[in-house]
Amino acid sequence: MKSLYLKKEDCCGCSACYSVCVNQAITMKADEEGFLYPEIDQSRCVDCGRCTEICPVTYAGNYKESNTPRFYVARHKSPEVLRQSTSGGAFTAISDAILRQNGVIYGADYDADFHVLHQRAETSEQRDRMRISKYVQSDMGNTYAQSKADLKEGRMVLFTGTPCQAAGLRGFMGNSPLTDRLYTCDLICHSIPSPLIWEEYKRLLERENGGKLVSVQFRSKKDGWSRANSNKGFLFTIDKSSEIQEDDRFYQLYFKVGSITRPSCSQCRFTDIHRASDLTIADYWGIEKYSPEWFDPLGVSVILVNSPKGAALFDQCRQDLVAEERPKEESFNEQQRLREPLQFPETRSDFWEDYRHFGFEYVLGKRNNGS
Repeated sequence: MKSLYLKKEDCCGCSACYSVCVNQAITMKADEEGFLYPEIDQSRCVDCGRCTEICPVTYAGNYKESNTPRFYVARHKSPEVLRQSTSGGAFTAISDAILRQNGVIYGADYDADFHVLHQRAETSEQRDRMRISKYVQSDMGNTYAQSKADLKEGRMVLFTGTPCQAAGLRGFMGNSPLTDRLYTCDLICHSIPSPLIWEEYKRLLERENGGKLVSVQFRSKKDGWSRANSNKGFLFTIDKSSEIQEDDRFYQLYFKVGSITRPSCSQCRFTDIHRASDLTIADYWGIEKYSPEWFDPLGVSVILVNSPKGAALFDQCRQDLVAEERPKEESFNEQQRLREPLQFPETRSDFWEDYRHFGFEYVLGKRNNGS
């Protein structure tokens, strides 16, 4: 097999193909925009076709549930959990239900250099590192294989990630009876930014501040939880000072300019209400319009219950939540990624051409100045 995709819009980078290949013929390599794509070692490939059979982008139905989910507004009962969460603490409640049963959590975390990658958690302390949103595509590594190994050991597994990552895991697992203990939870995903641009941004912050990053936080709630505050409030600290600093230039490239997201996001197969996961979580935008008594400046979540397994898990975590079923139309109206994919600006190719010729600081200054 020469290639797994015809154009880059057909690859979401989930790494299911890499994980399923028993001959280790596939590696995930970064392209010039920093996104991972599969490459095939022809000397190892036996043309079994397994990699293309399970691809969540091309698989018929994309592993999505056919039924319409039930929508809930939810808020964690603990104010401290709310303060430490991006939205209303739904992820903490869901994952705690798994941890109470000696289960394992997989989710996005940082390594020591703030690369974003999927990690494994067996304790609440390890899980807590996965709470806050990370606006970078995570490196899946061997997460799918590790999840399967835990399932074989009789552990319950909760996998959390983007919709395409969750669908990739479903493809990797197939119809295995092990999936009886596997639970998946995805996000209403805006799109996934380039890891390369994230690396450039980190290095710039370190150069400008004369030190090494020791903490970063997307989606700070220092000004409260609201849609208006959702694309600002990136906080960081440098090793030479305990001062918490704020810089929103990465947000500007991501939300305002819109040129640093993966090509497949413009044709995403997972931007509708039919989900490939048991549960879906996100911000409950607009709740102050539909039911003002539910608004909380510490955060409010929407939870979509997409499957019978999702319903069972939701019942188990409700002891930690205040929750109420809501009309699906509310979130459908407020969450654009439940209706359609992100549309790229016509200047996307210009951005990357400028980056290749003039460097990151040039495009950062140019784009944030509105040119």
